[in-house]
Formats: sequence, C-alpha cells, structure tokens
Amino acid sequence: MLFSGRHRFGLLIEEWVLRAAVCDEETMAAQLGHLIAVSSSPFVSVGVIPTRSSRAHLPVEDFYTFDEAEVAVELTSGYLRITQPREIADYLRTFTALASMAVHGAEARQLIAAAITALG
Repeated sequence: MLFSGRHRFGLLIEEWVLRAAVCDEETMAAQLGHLIAVSSSPFVSVGVIPTRSSRAHLPVEDFYTFDEAEVAVELTSGYLRITQPREIADYLRTFTALASMAVHGAEARQLIAAAITALG
C-alpha cells in the first residue's frame, strides 16, 4: 500500500519521539530504519519537527487526516471521527502549519539516523 502509488501519505513526527524509549534498542533501531526506508518513497512524505523549532502551534492531540473527507483524533477516552468540512479545514490548517515547521527529505533522514546512532 505504501509503495503502490494509489495513495499518498504525509507523516509528521516531533524529533523527541524518535528518541523515546518505547521498546528495546534493537526493535527501536529497526523501526527507525523502516521510517528512513519509507521516507524515500515518492508516495510518502516524512517530516520531523526539530526539537529546536518554535512551539507556537502544536496540537494537544494526535490526529490523522483522510484527504478532505475525515479527520480521526485519538483521545484518552476514545476515538473521535470528524466529518464537518469546517472542522476538517481547521485540522488541515494545523497540519500545514506543522509541516512548515518540519524538516523533510535528507534532513529528516539525518535526524532519524542520529536517533538510531544514539541508541547504542
């Protein structure tokens, strides 16, 4: 699905997340290596928001947009599905603002590689 060309994916990750210990070092290195691999696909855009960037515009919750049709929001108590065009537009503006804070391409891959190096 990631490499089929039928869909396009845009991922934004804060740099500190790359260094969060959520599993053992070997598994974490493999996951980060996979992130580097998929980021080279023309159908996947990976942006990393550097720790040093301004924090003027960060959402409180994780969210996922599905084109302009739906936004899914993960909350502590459940899952919110947003389908109102005005609300979707708010999330798309937030995504655009966050994407402008992020580094992409080779620079993003360098930050991911640095996180792998820091593991061991």
